[in-house]
Amino acid sequence: MPQNDFNSLAVFITVARERSFTRAAAHLGVSQSAISHSIRSLEERLGIRLLARTTRGASPTEAGERLLVSLVPYYEGIEAEIAALGELRDKPAGTIRITSPDHAASSILWPKLSRLLPEYPDLTLEINIGYRLIDIVAERFDAGVRIGDQVAKDMIAVRISPDLRMAVVGAPSYFAHRAKPQIPQDLTTHNCANLRLPTHGGLYAWEFSKAGKALNVQVSGQMIFSNSPQIMAAALQGYGLAYAPEDLVQAYVEDGRLIRVLEDWSPTFPGYHLYYPSRRQSLPAFALVVNALRYKV
Repeated sequence: MPQNDFNSLAVFITVARERSFTRAAAHLGVSQSAISHSIRSLEERLGIRLLARTTRGASPTEAGERLLVSLVPYYEGIEAEIAALGELRDKPAGTIRITSPDHAASSILWPKLSRLLPEYPDLTLEINIGYRLIDIVAERFDAGVRIGDQVAKDMIAVRISPDLRMAVVGAPSYFAHRAKPQIPQDLTTHNCANLRLPTHGGLYAWEFSKAGKALNVQVSGQMIFSNSPQIMAAALQGYGLAYAPEDLVQAYVEDGRLIRVLEDWSPTFPGYHLYYPSRRQSLPAFALVVNALRYKV
């Protein structure tokens, strides 16, 4: 196969992954017209259409999907080996990409990983914030962060936090004219700040447990957000109740800016875990990140 075909195959994989000629061009650092020309030439040489173009982007055809499934493992292996060779230096180097919920990113990832930056100037950290449950291999992340019981069985998981306890809180101004909920079912009469789950599009049901009894409540309210800082801001300003990690609200409860309710129903979850495929273990920069994040009792 001519060298141009190998280059065009790499371009095809990038477009198929990004689902966009524009994003693929930005990722590869070339013009969109160069991307289009490369794909068109490859399709002409093969005599079959690989990508379906629409006004919203591009997606693999049946033939393109078949080719993609065959090619990706080989290209990922090549990328991993090149990355490993690039890191065979005195100090770890390279870019480590992690996807994480905002709470874990602000309370664990950044405080611990920021300490590495002065000592390792060739290390780059990319922390992508989101609640979406993604395939980290397909989306080219080195690792992800999830609650322990959400990690896929085929991934290596490393605990990076103690168990998490959740809390329901509201501002004194909110409770000035409202009765405090005594049981989780009382929340259905309150204005609650909801969290939209991006993976399935639904709203997160608040989880509770007491004396071995688990209970989920689908709350309602005037506010729906996609991350916790906005939920906390709404609660602090007295607009409604928030459901958040205990460590995130503790300081506000202690200084009287928030009041905690339903504490005897507060559930505990099995902590945050860093998860990743086994092939990442051999990279020095990645091993450095894992060791820095590992939870030590």
